[in-house]
Amino acid sequence: MTSNDLKRGQVILLDGSPCLVLEVASQSPSARGGSTLIKTKYRNLLTAQVLEKTFKAGERVDAADFEKRKGQFLYADGDNGVFMDLENYEQFELGDDLYGPVKGYLLDGTEVVMGMFQGQPVSVEPPMTVELVVTETAPVIKNATAQAQTKEAFLETGLRIQVPPYLETGETVKIDTREGRFVSRA
Repeated sequence: MTSNDLKRGQVILLDGSPCLVLEVASQSPSARGGSTLIKTKYRNLLTAQVLEKTFKAGERVDAADFEKRKGQFLYADGDNGVFMDLENYEQFELGDDLYGPVKGYLLDGTEVVMGMFQGQPVSVEPPMTVELVVTETAPVIKNATAQAQTKEAFLETGLRIQVPPYLETGETVKIDTREGRFVSRA
C-alpha cells in the first residue's frame, strides 16, 4: 500500500512495530511546487507511545500482520490477567502494560477484543460499556439533585469512579469504558 491509502484505524508496520493510525491529514504542495505530504499521528501498539510521521505522497507503507480476535478474560493472577483466544482456545497471561489499563472493567468471563500481532496479543479492548456493582460509597445525600454533584464510589473490580449522589452501595451501574465514567443505573 502507499501513503495515499492510509486511513484512520489502520494498523501499519513502522520500524518493525505495529502502529495504529489515529489521524491522517494531507498537505498540498506550496506555490513553489513540491509533492503532497501525508501527515499521520499514530500509536505504537507495543510501547503505547503516540508519535507523528510525515510521508511523501505515494511513499510505500507496509501493512502490519495484525488482526482483531474475540477473546475472553478468564481471571486475574496477581498483577497479570489471563485471557483466552475464543477462536483457538489458546491462553495468554498478559502483564500490567496490557492488562493494567482495562482491569477495572473486567469480571471473570467478560468478552474482549484482542489485537494480535504475529500471533501475540498487543492490545485488549473491553466492551464499550460494562455493568458493575457499587461496593462502597458515601451515604445518600438528602435532597440531592442530579446537577453537577458527584461522590466517589468503589466498584466490585476495585475501580474508583464519580457517581451521582443518589446512588447507594449494592446498586449496579453502567460504566463507559472509553472514558471511565458513570452512564446510568443498570
